[in-house]
Amino acid sequence: MGEGAPWPSGRLVLGMVHLQPLPGTPFHRGVGVEQILATAVESARALRDGGASGCLVQTVDRVYAPGEETDPARIAALSLIVRAVVEATGPGFEVGVQLMRTAARASLAVAKVAGGSFVRVSALVGATMTASGLVQADPLGVMEYRSKINAWDVKIIADVASMHYQWFGGGKDVGEVAQSARQAGADAVAVGAPDESETLDLIARVRAAAPHLPIILAGYTHHGNAAQLLAADAGADGAFVGTCLESEGWGSAIDVEKVKTYMQLIGDAP
Repeated sequence: MGEGAPWPSGRLVLGMVHLQPLPGTPFHRGVGVEQILATAVESARALRDGGASGCLVQTVDRVYAPGEETDPARIAALSLIVRAVVEATGPGFEVGVQLMRTAARASLAVAKVAGGSFVRVSALVGATMTASGLVQADPLGVMEYRSKINAWDVKIIADVASMHYQWFGGGKDVGEVAQSARQAGADAVAVGAPDESETLDLIARVRAAAPHLPIILAGYTHHGNAAQLLAADAGADGAFVGTCLESEGWGSAIDVEKVKTYMQLIGDAP
């Protein structure tokens, strides 16, 4: 089962800090690391000041390898950015790392070295078909590496039914997938669908199969449905929140007033 440090109490609101393409990727052009870093720090501070629990620093490089491989320059740049975010937000603010598509080892390394508290893994168990090709999980390799660098204090959130992951081949209930992820070392799982009733059904099925496993909504919340999806009786423990908090739509800086309004709607205003 999961081995990471305990989650903070209350519902986790983890804002998405979407990065422009980083060095070592084909579409890194025109926006330097310094500007990407400054925008990430600005967004993370807005999330903190608006009352969010933390953020996920996520690479958005447009095209990806389907496996663990990733360019060293990309890892170096992300490490600088994550460290700057950690220093800018201070203790008690959860800072997560995700090198897309599924560079789990590199994400763990960045989090461990730069001071992040969790990683999000698109495919910890099984496999999922993506635009980048078939992404196949390597839970043994990930956990061996987690042990090698002593990153047991870095929590793992594993997608089990989301925009990033669907069990390849079908025939396996999301509750079973969540149990498999927990057995492989996940500290929480992420689920979500565009349809709100489907999201609530996913939560219920995971909760029935793994009653004590934290469930994070994998996107799709906004100011119009957050109160419903994060209500106490809905069963979710938190949410990754992206576009609805961004000032000018997807990929722009986080707007602190939008964060405050979101937190008020779910009853967790600072």
